[in-house]
Amino acid sequence: MEQQAKAPPEIKKIAQFLRGSNAGIKIRVGALNGKRLDYFKGKSAIKALLSPAFAKVKGAQKITSEAEAQTILQAVNAFAFFLRVQRGAPTGSTSSSPKALQIIPEQMFSPDEYYAWFYEGSQWTTYAGGILMVALMLGGVMFPLWPPIMRLGVWYLSIGMLGLIGLFFAIAIVRLIFYVITLVVASPGIWIFPQLFADVGFVESFIPLWEWDLPKKKTKKKKADKKEKGKSSAEKHKNNGGAFIEEIPESEDSRPQSRSARIEEVEDEDA
Repeated sequence: MEQQAKAPPEIKKIAQFLRGSNAGIKIRVGALNGKRLDYFKGKSAIKALLSPAFAKVKGAQKITSEAEAQTILQAVNAFAFFLRVQRGAPTGSTSSSPKALQIIPEQMFSPDEYYAWFYEGSQWTTYAGGILMVALMLGGVMFPLWPPIMRLGVWYLSIGMLGLIGLFFAIAIVRLIFYVITLVVASPGIWIFPQLFADVGFVESFIPLWEWDLPKKKTKKKKADKKEKGKSSAEKHKNNGGAFIEEIPESEDSRPQSRSARIEEVEDEDA
């Protein structure tokens, strides 16, 4: 856009920072006249300018308050790097579909408004990736024209890679056979390179050399559950601060004695 070309270098630096991945702005995808655009909320742009990542940008203006950030973002908006939009309903049948966007004629910056990007940022990574991809394709097509030394080097490299893959499968098969043998001879069995398939580094995959196949220890959560089961009901309710009813087994002593009337003969005192 012509307005973006007229922007001062300071405004361009801020726009490049906000458009980059270091800003940490939450990017949403919307649809404007059938074309997909990235948009964001004003609050996230203010947080990005107040973040430590923006303070490390060389030649950038220091921003210490939200009011200063809002003033600078208003200037960036004036050069049409992003425009204020109104978000509508989803364009598709599902709620996850891009929502419809519409440009608002009155442009201003507000933390609670949405803004669509009309600036793609630095494209040097895209260009470099495209050039590298074209070079690799041409190099593969022109392989018969390579010098004999380079073709021989590629052949050795491919053989070495196949050898490493074959060695990995051989180790996996040998360790499985050895585990089955030791499981029968010396239970519970021994694993060679027990960390081979674990989510660790290359060197850590081969440390330790062997290990017994012992069952895993019970977690603390299970131990806590056992302790809870061991507590009496009175202790549980006491800890919870509530009342409880304790069940008492029935017995002959615990049953109330039945009350019945008795007639006793009393001697006459005058007799």
